[in-house]
Amino acid sequence: MKACVPLIAAVLCGLAWADLYLAPNSCRGRCLEAFDKHHLCHCNARCPEFGNCCEDFESLCGHEGFSHISDAITKGDPQSTSEKIYRADTNKAQKEDIVLNSQKCISPSEARDRVDRCPEPLFTYVNEKLLSKPTYAAFINLLDNYQRAVGRRERFTAQQLAEQDTFLSEVMKTAVMKELYGFLHQQNRYSTEQEFVNDLKNMWFGLYSRGKQEADSGGFEHVFSGEVKKGKVTGFHNWILFYLQEKEGLVDYYSHICDGPGDSYPKVLALQFSWDGYYKKIGSTFIGSSPEFEFALYSLCFITRPGKVCQLSLGGHPLAIQTYAWDKSTYGNGKKYITTAYVVFSTQ
Repeated sequence: MKACVPLIAAVLCGLAWADLYLAPNSCRGRCLEAFDKHHLCHCNARCPEFGNCCEDFESLCGHEGFSHISDAITKGDPQSTSEKIYRADTNKAQKEDIVLNSQKCISPSEARDRVDRCPEPLFTYVNEKLLSKPTYAAFINLLDNYQRAVGRRERFTAQQLAEQDTFLSEVMKTAVMKELYGFLHQQNRYSTEQEFVNDLKNMWFGLYSRGKQEADSGGFEHVFSGEVKKGKVTGFHNWILFYLQEKEGLVDYYSHICDGPGDSYPKVLALQFSWDGYYKKIGSTFIGSSPEFEFALYSLCFITRPGKVCQLSLGGHPLAIQTYAWDKSTYGNGKKYITTAYVVFSTQ
């Protein structure tokens, strides 16, 4: 079996006219400026939180001008916070709660073959008492609120909107999400817990169009519930959904590329599978983690390192998460929706 390493107001004096002309697309001469909605990208201390910094923000503003800013998040902050979140996840599966049958390990190049190399299911046993816990139950209620085909408009009923609020309410009761909010509040990203919850709802459950001008997709749908686009599975990075769909005969586990780190939960798996006839070439997922744990880590990375590889640490093991933001529409004061988040793997 291969070991997995988850990688998881402008001062204008002295500027030439060329510099001013470039300003809307660059941070040259704009570090620490006030937010201006007319600018295409931004260079203030909070643009990383909103995911709307100019491309040269880090190189021009990421050191001298921002080293003294109280809410600038250093490289080590997400790592130390992820360790606290890891220790706080008391709702995770214990070793005896899940029996995995990972079977065939293949090379990344073999994933193109679409060959089912595993005759048996991935999950031999799951203690379903886990799934009745409040955050698990609230999470499961959300999974059937979407149409998986990209291009088909999503319309939430009053009950489905209430289920979103219930999920957010339940996860915010956990030590995991309290750790995340405490860190972001300390970093001046959110003034109140309600502001944080409202932003999570927009960030994760807000809709945008991946298809033909329809509000057909959202971050939660893509990451946790899964989508089908052009005959292929996209997203679907959640073990609970995988288990439930495999139990119903809708998921067929094909193989895995790597498995790790360690033997306790949560662990991570890069796998291949078929979902009701649609193929997922390589998908990463945590195994045995609570819904609030995954939700917290992905949110941490999107808020602090949007669109980048976010380096974390779980129980002393390095892990990296990649997130992406939706660039074609925004909510609130120019904030961007999350489009995807997943664990990045390297093999050795």
